[in-house]
Amino acid sequence: MNIYCRVRWANFFVVLSFVASLLSFVSYLISSQSKLEANHRSWMKLGTYSFYTHILSAFLVFGILFYIIFNHYFEYFYAWSHSSKALPFKYLLSCFWEGQEGSFLLWTIWHCVLSLFIIHRKDKWVAPVMTVVALTQVFLASTLLGIHFGEINIGTTPFMLLRDQMAGAPIFQQPNYLSMVQDGNGLNPLLQNYWMVIHPPVLFLGFASTLFPFALTVAALWKRNYDDMIKPLLQWSVFSCMILITGIMMGGAWAYESLNFGGYWAWDPVENASLVPWIVMLAGLHTLMIYKSAGYSLKSTLVFFIFSFILILYSTFLTRTGILGDTSVHAFTGEGSSLFYHLLIFMFLFLGFALTLFFANYKNIPDVKKEEEALSSREFWMFIGALVMMISVIQITYTTSMPVWNKMFGTKLTVTDPVSHYNKIQIWLTLLILLGTSTIYYFKFKSSSMKEVAKKLSLPVAVAILFTALICYLQDLQNIPIILAPLPIPALD
Repeated sequence: MNIYCRVRWANFFVVLSFVASLLSFVSYLISSQSKLEANHRSWMKLGTYSFYTHILSAFLVFGILFYIIFNHYFEYFYAWSHSSKALPFKYLLSCFWEGQEGSFLLWTIWHCVLSLFIIHRKDKWVAPVMTVVALTQVFLASTLLGIHFGEINIGTTPFMLLRDQMAGAPIFQQPNYLSMVQDGNGLNPLLQNYWMVIHPPVLFLGFASTLFPFALTVAALWKRNYDDMIKPLLQWSVFSCMILITGIMMGGAWAYESLNFGGYWAWDPVENASLVPWIVMLAGLHTLMIYKSAGYSLKSTLVFFIFSFILILYSTFLTRTGILGDTSVHAFTGEGSSLFYHLLIFMFLFLGFALTLFFANYKNIPDVKKEEEALSSREFWMFIGALVMMISVIQITYTTSMPVWNKMFGTKLTVTDPVSHYNKIQIWLTLLILLGTSTIYYFKFKSSSMKEVAKKLSLPVAVAILFTALICYLQDLQNIPIILAPLPIPALD
């Protein structure tokens, strides 16, 4: 297959992926709104077939791009920019998601895989949930289109030829220029690490998983049916929390090994941008458990699930558009500037749609009325824990977003010592969360006997004090804050 044929087929499947996702969105939307069963089924069938076409196209694009990288076709700018002949196979995988286009494609693929679990349910929720999923795929597929309308760019294609990307360079005036392009630029040495082979796929699976609690939340608000959503919401939020924190921890391990952060976690803005949605999702999971057991906190649960996905989009905006280029060592820089308004529209469209549904249905969302919350109940302290998590989220998000505030309002906000800045608040919040986590399960939902709780806690507290005293004695610890929590110790010269 010659170079022109490969380009044509690759771009054909990129466009087909976009068109099929758009048709799927329209079909599922009409199906969701249809009152006639026959119309509902026919539009549902069209939506499903269209989405399967989108899935097939996305996998073919994925396969073609990897085929180009694996066979060292350096006439393609993406392969030339991110790979070289010296790289072993495992790092050729890293080349795939080192670039912006490859990482967006990886995100799209995970959505495709997870969507199959929704489609195969074949229940009344498929159409409204898949309407949200298909619209998300429309935006992600559009990031690969590479279409130009004057000075407006819609996405960037990973199948751009080297000679087109560098038009005007003297080398491309030679008819045999390909013989002179013997190797590519290679992979960034910092990314030649085993963590970067497995960390991005796991992290993007976590990113992709947050879409489904969001889509279920939107569907519940749309159809004003909440109780039927509790079980799938619980399943998806547990899965999302588990996968996303695994990906974050892998990223922290890579940063510790490759970037010499001097600690497992050093509050880099890119890590912050992925940590915040996980904290919000975790808070939503806890309030969902409260609603399932006691009937409280459904409104806050829906808000948490909405913002967990919106914050994923916001983190994508922060890390992909170059805003964090001067404040993070591993954020994307210039290559994402063309997606600045693209990602803003993506984020605010979904935020506006979800919040409009939420406030339109606010009075109809189930809520148990109670004059006074029992301080001895498990749900009370779980909700307090969720609020503590939100305090953590506010500080991390505000500080990480300082480059955004500076660009929007012309301010010069900055933090000279980020580790100390975060730790002086986050370490105490973490301590509160750990204390709550270690004691909350001694309480019962709705009401508990404080005498019984105190009796059950007495032995664990005594053992904790004993081990703390033993560690302090053996390590000669005399600093009270360090004994209470692992506060950072200033380095001694």
